[in-house]
Amino acid sequence: MPEFCSVEREGQLLVVTICRPERMNALHPAASQELSDVFDEFEADAELWVAIVTGAGDRAFCAGNDLKYHAETGHLAASEKGFGGLTSRFGCVKPLIAAVNGIAMGGGFEIALACDLIIASERASFALSEPRVGIAALAGGLHRLPRQIGLKQAMGMLLTGRSVDAPEAARLGLVNEVVPHAELLPAARRWAAQILACAPLSIRAMSSTSLTSSNNARPLRSMSCTCCRCAGTSGSRRDGPPVGPGMPRLPMLTRSAHSRTGDLRR
Repeated sequence: MPEFCSVEREGQLLVVTICRPERMNALHPAASQELSDVFDEFEADAELWVAIVTGAGDRAFCAGNDLKYHAETGHLAASEKGFGGLTSRFGCVKPLIAAVNGIAMGGGFEIALACDLIIASERASFALSEPRVGIAALAGGLHRLPRQIGLKQAMGMLLTGRSVDAPEAARLGLVNEVVPHAELLPAARRWAAQILACAPLSIRAMSSTSLTSSNNARPLRSMSCTCCRCAGTSGSRRDGPPVGPGMPRLPMLTRSAHSRTGDLRR
């Protein structure tokens, strides 16, 4: 059983809650590795299609690295798949939803940026505050934030370390929806249900393609997903419309067809 997070399966949905509220859900190495293991299992499980990640309590989604632990031990949270097991998880093509229930600071904000959707409580706030303590946002924030809200707005946050509240985050296009605090998880589940109503291979192919940079730099998530390899390449009408170089051709399968085959591994 996980020690630093809780995991709930709800059919094809996985809800992961970071459980260190006494430290504002900040992560130390053991907690970060535990989350990485949880998301490894999520990726490998063919019966799980979407995940929600949130924080325990009312104060924080995740306040980044546990600096008190770092001061005591000299160790920072890290894993092979990045902070919280998500910020360097480039190969995941299953949708991830961040349900931000409070402060998302530093690495916690970078976890949210690594997700496909961000649903924010009215109490949420976002900051890459590393410059204020003499470090840098090296878990993907320096790259993801400019891509998601534009260079000038991103630099305004990166160079000052300032915090953005939920309404401003919505104006910047950083979040998909802002909801009353009590409605956060129901809203995240509503978004997940809409995704689950779609064909999973189409969802994964679109996610992979959309997260590939337009200049062919390294994608935020890898395009080399097994789910796209079943697509035809003959260019016939049955295979769908022509696509550009490097773009996967989507198989013409319905959600029910995917359910019958049971082949949902990436």
